[in-house]
Amino acid sequence: MSHHVVKHATLPNGLTVLVETMPTVQSAAFALLVNAGSVYDPPRQNGTATALADWTARGAGDRSSRDLLAHLDRMGIQGNESASTQHMVFRGACLAANLPAALQVYGDIILRPHLQDEEFEAVLSGVEHGLLAIEDEPRQKVMVELLRRCLPYPWGLPSEGTLADLENITPDSVRQHFRKVIRPAGAILGIAGNVTLESVLPVLTEVFGAWTGSNDIPIPLGATTPVHEHLTHESTQTHIGVAYPAVAYSDPEYYAAWAAVNVLSGGVSSRLFTEVREKRVLCYSVYATLNTLKDRGQVLCYAGTTSERAQETLDVLRAELVRLGAGIGDDELDRCKARAKSSLIMAQESSGSRAASLARNWYHLGRVVTLDEVRTKIEELTPATVLDYVHAHPAKDFSILTIGPEPLQ
Repeated sequence: MSHHVVKHATLPNGLTVLVETMPTVQSAAFALLVNAGSVYDPPRQNGTATALADWTARGAGDRSSRDLLAHLDRMGIQGNESASTQHMVFRGACLAANLPAALQVYGDIILRPHLQDEEFEAVLSGVEHGLLAIEDEPRQKVMVELLRRCLPYPWGLPSEGTLADLENITPDSVRQHFRKVIRPAGAILGIAGNVTLESVLPVLTEVFGAWTGSNDIPIPLGATTPVHEHLTHESTQTHIGVAYPAVAYSDPEYYAAWAAVNVLSGGVSSRLFTEVREKRVLCYSVYATLNTLKDRGQVLCYAGTTSERAQETLDVLRAELVRLGAGIGDDELDRCKARAKSSLIMAQESSGSRAASLARNWYHLGRVVTLDEVRTKIEELTPATVLDYVHAHPAKDFSILTIGPEPLQ
């Protein structure tokens, strides 16, 4: 399917570089994962990583905020900075010929951001704006609050931050945090496109060679127990979030877990869509998704419904999750495989999606995963192997969070 060559190197400072050469495209893209995500936010300052990600690109090196934007625009570089749970993520895409220039700009953003007080207010109000939008959108809020409860502290903290913590975040606290966490040891840079490792190594050595150190902040791991909680919200609707344990991305059973969730919730023929939404017309939206951290996974389910049908929706949803263990049809698995193949083909043509995958796979597995390997793993799935997984990891120990006028049983 793909004849892309992937090569990797580790710079003396501990930065791992992965390059997938895609000779048929004209673009190049990169994704840099630095161990500076929201799990490293200082206590009672959740939102620091998200604020820092935004602040780094508001003036860096010898360019002001405006000059930096104009320069990126002129070079046709589409970049963005964000915080996930584990990482601060710097991404960019451009014509392959402009990749060295893009990496140089991002060298400034990552190593030499101005982090000026006068830009900080806009940064913090952006974080606040995002958080208020979630507060106004119970459909999003229910999943944020579900993760906060079903993952161990601090892994369940929202990467977007927490409204109550914003007042504790100051320019000085974020600058101090920047010095601690933006370090190359353990960082991973995925690059994909019409470039080679040999051609980018000299640029990377020049741009990142003087970057040193590691983020040594230890991450505690809190305990978790399944919860059943309700947040009262006066409305005619009820939003239901359900989580139960699955396996991590690095687990050999990951693809079976992925298929099980896709039988439940991939497309209009999936179980949840047909049973909960179409046949019984219980809700206007229902889905399940697989959420993985390095050492654990969760199936996360959502249903949005009218409050009078909420209890029945939750009952039917739970029953469908459990009923998956009764059997999976060939046709159901074939549909999953067909969808997976079409998304693999699209990924094969996108340098951005390949760059991100390279970095993510290295983080989870410590190795490169080719699209051919993924395709083989998906091809090998059978209803029996997926069912074995479901029996070994049945839908139980549910964490349930609801937002609406009345709690559910």
